[in-house]
Amino acid sequence: MIPQGVEISISASEVAVKGPLGSLIQPLSAAVSVEREGDALVCKARDGVPNARAMSGTVRALLNNMVTGVSKGFERKLTLVGVGYRAQAQGDKLNLSLGFSHPVVHQMPAGVKVETPTQTEVVIKGIDKQQVGQVAAEVRAYRAPEPYKGKGVRYSDEVVVLKETKKK
Repeated sequence: MIPQGVEISISASEVAVKGPLGSLIQPLSAAVSVEREGDALVCKARDGVPNARAMSGTVRALLNNMVTGVSKGFERKLTLVGVGYRAQAQGDKLNLSLGFSHPVVHQMPAGVKVETPTQTEVVIKGIDKQQVGQVAAEVRAYRAPEPYKGKGVRYSDEVVVLKETKKK
């Protein structure tokens, strides 16, 4: 189902999706053909091409993410756990204090916005699901949650299983 306000143009080599939040372009594989039937897109595997069925499902998922992105957008929430761990958004930069001797400044790529509702929460928003997830993973990688106290940057829905400390 294609929501109201979303325009889709299909050419031989790519699909362009335009919506209220922006526009995205996805190059197409030669193994898949995309057709519009009513208010839905249909991805069909081409006969005689290896891995065509697998690619048709992948293209379907990518197109679904594009339509969702330009109509609703995607967001990823991160939580900072640890004494003195803070985050502050300044325009397209994210300043992080993560217990290092220096502050960490992460530059946001074009099309990705960052907000900090509190000092220990970071919300990364954008229309491209892959790009939002990649930026969230890069920020988390600065100080991933450690297994003994759970300190670090984690996704808000992530569960960190704590290990027991070594006993004598």
